[in-house]
Amino acid sequence: MRVGIPKEIKNHEYRVGMTPSAVRELTARGHEVFVETHAGEAIGLHDEMYTRVGAKILPNADEVFAAADMIVKVKEPQPVEIKRLRPGQTLFTYLHLAPDPEQTKGLLESGAVCIAYETVTDTRGGLPLLAPMSEVAGRMSIQAGAHCLEIAQGGRGQLLGGVPGVPAAKVVVLGGGVVGTNAARMAMGLEAHVIILDVSLNRLKELDEQFGSRMHTLYSTIDAIEEQVISADLVIGGVLLPGAAAPKLITRKMVSQMKKGSVIVDVAIDQGGCAETSHATTHADPTYVVDDVVHYCVANMPGGVARTSTFALNNATLPFTIALAEQGPDMAMKANPHLRAGLNVYKNTLTYKAVADAQKLPYKSAEAVLGL
Repeated sequence: MRVGIPKEIKNHEYRVGMTPSAVRELTARGHEVFVETHAGEAIGLHDEMYTRVGAKILPNADEVFAAADMIVKVKEPQPVEIKRLRPGQTLFTYLHLAPDPEQTKGLLESGAVCIAYETVTDTRGGLPLLAPMSEVAGRMSIQAGAHCLEIAQGGRGQLLGGVPGVPAAKVVVLGGGVVGTNAARMAMGLEAHVIILDVSLNRLKELDEQFGSRMHTLYSTIDAIEEQVISADLVIGGVLLPGAAAPKLITRKMVSQMKKGSVIVDVAIDQGGCAETSHATTHADPTYVVDDVVHYCVANMPGGVARTSTFALNNATLPFTIALAEQGPDMAMKANPHLRAGLNVYKNTLTYKAVADAQKLPYKSAEAVLGL
């Protein structure tokens, strides 16, 4: 198979779809890999490192898309990239379609086969290609939140861990999944007062057993969210409904009642955000203020630590990339139900129910379009 790796063009996005090490796994199996020049330059993955493992460097994205049977990216395709897709071509990347009807429309019209990292599953019911970026984003959320709490950034001028004689900040984490757990770990490491909310009693029990008295767990109800958010210094939104739009757990009224200079870091912004006051921002302009509350809603948070994120993502995606290259997309998805769960668009047909429900569009199951 001919595999293309274009340079990412989203604002301040420096990750790259495949590392030289991952490329070598494909070329060693006889596949051709085309990499856009300088695709990994920003994170120290130079063109010569790719040529050394058998990749061919092409001068621009147009040539990469034209040469490849499958495009492997990181972020969702931008409008100019969607126009480069052709019928039957495979796109393997993050998509986050539910809150993005324009992207959905473009991909449907392209005729491409679009497989989303964030909906590929594993035998334990997890999301193995989303997990590494959720780990990064969860950890980064505390770094970002701590910075936003500084008074020069519009925050309360509060140190997360306090100092002897001065209380620590109160950090409220919504969601006890991968994002929430990693955020809580970082916050506890900085000696903040941490409370985590989730609707799964089993998950709360696991967190309680894992962290003990260093963290407090609460069952998530409207009352509990309202009480904790209003009194928080820093709120981390880490909720996830796989492939669907994030639920709006933080209302405008709650935000209006929060302390002046408190901070919301909405990690769920890729799926539309879990606060009614959230809208996507970029690393170039990451924050805005609503009712004296600082909002950090960067839609590609892991892009801020692009080198770490690229290697972590490749570790997870490589087995699936190899399977797609070796077997072709149809056979690979027929053979592997977990990869098949990643199929969102198949040749002009929407194949993911949560996206169809969010956008009120018709859909067919992946099994139906693949003839299973």
